[in-house]
Amino acid sequence: MNARIRVNGREEDLAAPTVAALLAGRGIAAGTRGVAVALNGAVLPSRRWDETPLSAGDALEIIRPVQGG
Repeated sequence: MNARIRVNGREEDLAAPTVAALLAGRGIAAGTRGVAVALNGAVLPSRRWDETPLSAGDALEIIRPVQGG
């Protein structure tokens, strides 16, 4: 059985060792302006994305601004 995490409310296989690696797989580079990340309900500063490991059962929220009108 694969380890699972929840990303923006959707469960998926844990395929990245760190927050930065998961974001990079989604085209989001470390330090990208206008992106906020919360891990298990706590805001995670971008300077810590590289050093923060992901574990089974984690919940990650990726928040980006949306334009519209």
